Amino acid sequence: MKRAGSIEALLKAVRGDFARLKDEYNASLHQKHVGDDLKVSIKNIFENLRSSLDYLAHDIFEVHCANAKKPDPLYFPIRPSAPEFGTAITKKYPDLQTTAPQVYGLLEAVQPYRDPWLGQFNKLNNHNKHQDLVEQSRTEARQVTVSRGGGSVSWGSGVTFGSGVSVMGVSIDPKTQMPVPNTVARTEVVTWIDFRFREIDQSILPFIDASIVNDDNLFRSLQPYV
Repeated sequence: MKRAGSIEALLKAVRGDFARLKDEYNASLHQKHVGDDLKVSIKNIFENLRSSLDYLAHDIFEVHCANAKKPDPLYFPIRPSAPEFGTAITKKYPDLQTTAPQVYGLLEAVQPYRDPWLGQFNKLNNHNKHQDLVEQSRTEARQVTVSRGGGSVSWGSGVTFGSGVSVMGVSIDPKTQMPVPNTVARTEVVTWIDFRFREIDQSILPFIDASIVNDDNLFRSLQPYV
């Protein structure tokens, strides 16, 4: 594989960037807005992951489609449906399905109609390149937990209590939606804060982590064939 070293270097850089991004993410949560440093770090991570996929695309073509003229530009194939994928492979990677069925199968298995991750990843990449930086939305989820003895009851912001309701033997004030002051039960209020990619409605850190893992897995699975 001609570009294996470059791909390894990109993945190493991405992992380092992701480690630093976590600190920027926590700082943004504390400040209650998405910081510019966080946006730039996210943009760089996705661009490097996309570049690693495109390096794979060039190696696949050069190994298995050497007799054909290389398209310019040549990108890693990402298509929303099976017919579109088949057409793209026929056009960009002539005879790949015949000369390298294993490679064809690996590429087909990760397409958006098989696994939504690649389509979501591609959507964020396109947004990065053509509309500046990705946008994130901030969400807060409030959870109240009332504990007494060995038991507890929890509810989120979507729950509304009327008059005359008690939880764990403690009355709920319908005005505050909280237990009235008491000495028999403990009340804990936790506000969960999250930043999400608005375009795909996914939490930032878990999606980036999954993207790094999926990108690396695809590289490892294709490496023996290119």
